[in-house]
Amino acid sequence: MENTKNPLESKSVVQLLLTYSVPAIISTLINSVYNIVDQIFIGQSVGYLGNAATTVAYPIMTIIAAYGGMLGAGGSAYAAIRMGEGRKEES
Repeated sequence: MENTKNPLESKSVVQLLLTYSVPAIISTLINSVYNIVDQIFIGQSVGYLGNAATTVAYPIMTIIAAYGGMLGAGGSAYAAIRMGEGRKEES
């Protein structure tokens, strides 16, 4: 097995910032462009009421997704800690 260093220990802060932030920025930009194009199509086909409905629903869905991500990340960390402690039933 190859002995590799943890990149968080060996790379500079600028390299790590670029490595981890660029994919997140690209993902956010793609999501924003998707939302704009979606609003254009909804506005053309349904009208202003369709745009109003999606404008209200989008923040609600974002909040639900944030809670889901929070519970998923927290739950998996909790399970990993309990499994590492040898308490597999509790995990």
